[in-house]
Amino acid sequence: MKAANFDLPSYLARIGFEGDPSPGFETLKRMMRCQLCSVPFENLDVQAGRVPSLAPEAMYAKIVERRRGGYCYEVNGLFAMALEALGIPYRLVAARPMTYAVRRPKTHVAIIAAVDGAEWLCDLGFGSFGIREPIDLRWLDRELRQDFDTFRLTMASERDYQLQSFIDGEWKRLYEFNLCPQEMVDFEPANWLNATHPDTIFTQGLIVVLQHPSGKLVLSGERFRNFSEGRVEEIVVRPEEVEELLRKRFLLDGGR
Repeated sequence: MKAANFDLPSYLARIGFEGDPSPGFETLKRMMRCQLCSVPFENLDVQAGRVPSLAPEAMYAKIVERRRGGYCYEVNGLFAMALEALGIPYRLVAARPMTYAVRRPKTHVAIIAAVDGAEWLCDLGFGSFGIREPIDLRWLDRELRQDFDTFRLTMASERDYQLQSFIDGEWKRLYEFNLCPQEMVDFEPANWLNATHPDTIFTQGLIVVLQHPSGKLVLSGERFRNFSEGRVEEIVVRPEEVEELLRKRFLLDGGR
């Protein structure tokens, strides 16, 4: 995915990536972690009544130039632009979120990158449940420890992969996907649904997630939680405190 205004050095500076990137796994892994720890997953535009633009130039300008975050299409879209600039082959795939009580359409986008002779699931946009580094599609039915979270990739059918997370003593389904390639334009209906439908989590309340080396920060409605080394600290945030919290803890300007 290309954007006329994409500048690789500016992107790398935005995510705090130091050194020279190369089209290999170590760069893929480190770049994913750097972006997760510097670019928040957030739905500020949706909460302000706006449908986020999926135009590559708009996503780049929002996250890199205006130093915002975004939800799955935006943060994964930006990562795809960086892969394109580095010459790393990839495909966008459509995923069906499994965290809802009822069956949902394939509204989530993830990335399959091809480096060092393998295909890797990369996803920077599944909020507080997301993976923190790439997963080899050959690592089926293994317990994959990533810092303080544990994931598992399994086959839900002959062609469908299922990503799971071990939460509260049991495996929880996160989403299913297959390897059929998609384009960002294919997600325009899902983007509209997520940004406007009253039943989606994005319209129901504020969600902001930022990973950090020992865990993650999560703002959900009025609840602010800091997950660190397997422990959780939680406070209730008053409406007048939200903007300052976004600035100080999530490095956001409140949604402009």
